Amino acid sequence: MMQYFHRQVQLWGEETQIKLQNKKIAIIGSGGLGSSLAYALGASGIGEIHMIDFDEVSLHNVHRQIAFKVEDEGKNKAEINAKIIEDRCPYVKAYSHNCDFNTWAAKNIEIDLIIDATDNLPTRGDINTYAKKKNLPWVYGSVEAFHGQVCFIQNASFSDAFKIINKTPAGIAAPIVMHIASLQANLALRYLAGLSVKKDMLYYLFFNDEGELITQKFGLPVT
Repeated sequence: MMQYFHRQVQLWGEETQIKLQNKKIAIIGSGGLGSSLAYALGASGIGEIHMIDFDEVSLHNVHRQIAFKVEDEGKNKAEINAKIIEDRCPYVKAYSHNCDFNTWAAKNIEIDLIIDATDNLPTRGDINTYAKKKNLPWVYGSVEAFHGQVCFIQNASFSDAFKIINKTPAGIAAPIVMHIASLQANLALRYLAGLSVKKDMLYYLFFNDEGELITQKFGLPVT
């Protein structure tokens, strides 16, 4: 196993790598962010990964949701991502759940961290409620057009910080989706590996009118 994870072991040592085998996460959503998260975290050594999504692959998903091919049209997204994870790494067990978040939550599966890869505010509100009930941290991520947001939420309340509305998303391309997912994955992996993580700090990234990448950060109100 250590040969497979050689470069990570160089980063944080064998003891930490072994500890990752006992960690369990849930990725809520298996589309754009979820696909990128599955690639970024699926071969990291996390022992158990749950992919949750009721949606099926559509042709217009393929250009930005990196797990899918044209011939996957009509197949369940969570099932495809779970298979990719296990095909890439023999040291992880990946479970697919063809359902919405609340149906998965009712299963009461024990995990260490939730990662949001959804595309709507009401579901994120449900994740926040569940995380508070279970005393679990979660990693929020959203992306639209050329901007995105990331936050490791521990004590803050998403529902207090954001107005929960239904909103039609704007257009989007693959690179910003992958960028935001990679930031989420970094926060998640640092936390699971026992490294320091700044909690309840919202990072907002966007390209301004001159094409400059701007990063801003805001502390979320803690309840």
